[in-house]
Amino acid sequence: MAHRLALFGSSRAVDAAVVTAAACLSLYIWLRPALGEPSRPRKHITSRARESARSTSSRAALPYPPDVFPGGRDVETEYGTIKVFEWGPEDGEKVLLMHGIGTPCVALGDMAKEFVERGCRVMLFDFFGRGYSDAPVDVPYDERLYTTQILLVLASSPLPWTGSSAFHLLGYSLGGALAASFAAYHPSLVRSLTLICPGGLVRPSHVSFKSRLLYTQGILPSWLVTALARRRLEPRRGASADVPEGEDADVDFDEVPVSVESRTGVRVGDVVKWQLAENEGFVGAYMSTIRNAPIYGQHGKVWVRLSDELARRRGPGRDIPAGLEGGRMCLILAEKDPIVVKEEWIEDSRAVLGPDGVDVHVVGGGHEIAISKGREVADVAMTAWNRQERTIKVDDQSFIAL
Repeated sequence: MAHRLALFGSSRAVDAAVVTAAACLSLYIWLRPALGEPSRPRKHITSRARESARSTSSRAALPYPPDVFPGGRDVETEYGTIKVFEWGPEDGEKVLLMHGIGTPCVALGDMAKEFVERGCRVMLFDFFGRGYSDAPVDVPYDERLYTTQILLVLASSPLPWTGSSAFHLLGYSLGGALAASFAAYHPSLVRSLTLICPGGLVRPSHVSFKSRLLYTQGILPSWLVTALARRRLEPRRGASADVPEGEDADVDFDEVPVSVESRTGVRVGDVVKWQLAENEGFVGAYMSTIRNAPIYGQHGKVWVRLSDELARRRGPGRDIPAGLEGGRMCLILAEKDPIVVKEEWIEDSRAVLGPDGVDVHVVGGGHEIAISKGREVADVAMTAWNRQERTIKVDDQSFIAL
């Protein structure tokens, strides 16, 4: 009898469990439409700047209008949307321009216009997390991400930008560091390499203790680092976004006009302030770039590979690889740059690349020369290209054809 009662009790417990499970399943099925799909971490932060520009009554009032240059397009990719501009004669020599760490591609407008007026086809774009470009959040902002972005931008053109010696590559500041890395691994694509006040061989001694504390992961809580970095990036609150260690600069970078010729009065600081308000991903992209991009102390790293690729193109004989024509890169430095120090860069670039691997040119001014003297910088670059293309290889010697 007791055995039967135990079985009966056990059966009732099983029945209750089945009924409870069925009720829970029914409740879940009923509530599921309201709950929606399980949330997934977002892969990128969308730049609000595009939507804000569409709803702004006067685009001309923006410090960086979305149609500031001809040939603008929004390129949708797996990493988010990229803002690209491309214009100039379709049969002209192709020139890809890459901007600095803080100010988007609008800063290189005067330089781009000079190339176009001299018959070139130019393309420039906003790095991820800058201007109108979205910001990936699940990858480090290192040379791999930026190389991927460059290739996505090239592939977006209706014209061919690949093949042997397909385009001239110019990089300014951060863009210079990334251009050197890209050319080191994709030398056959690059017809010539020009770096303007670049990162890469910046000596680590120029990184202040404050910056090391702020941008080294794990020392301070991430929320505090983000808040401090954002405050530091605000114009007239700290060092300029493009010159993070430039307190000793002769020129206030934030006060530099974005375009000398347009006379709109828009300054670098105006663009950075707009960017802080309209691109939520900017601060994170900036911090990740400082931490991961090849900006400082690359003497024994990717620059050695670049040196080898340049040397291969200075060798004797006819079996010379395509790209990096003449086996020399053009390095344009500023007379008074507090970060990319002229004397240090002349010494270090020649030590790493060899005296035959680099042509050094010095332009008066500070780190801002690519913006404030864009046309002059373009002229220096084109003169260097033309000289390299006139170089005649005779045995193991290089001569300039007059």
